[in-house]
Amino acid sequence: MENLGTEKLKECKMKFSYNKLWKLLIDKGWTKSKLREEAKISSSSMAKLNNGGNVTTGILIKICSALDCDISDIAEIVKD
Repeated sequence: MENLGTEKLKECKMKFSYNKLWKLLIDKGWTKSKLREEAKISSSSMAKLNNGGNVTTGILIKICSALDCDISDIAEIVKD
């Protein structure tokens, strides 16, 4: 299987959007700080999410567990 390097990923012109996560936090009355505490994720991972950066699937699983939701409830792939 081919390993997709950074250059190949840039050619995809797609990215993760976490807009669904931010809306879900509002709906639940949670702050980003509460999410970070409940999901037990680092401030650097939270910063990556805030900036639309890449985080590991492990981080997304922790968030889903804390919010009792599915990954499709917090993230989606959108055109860049």
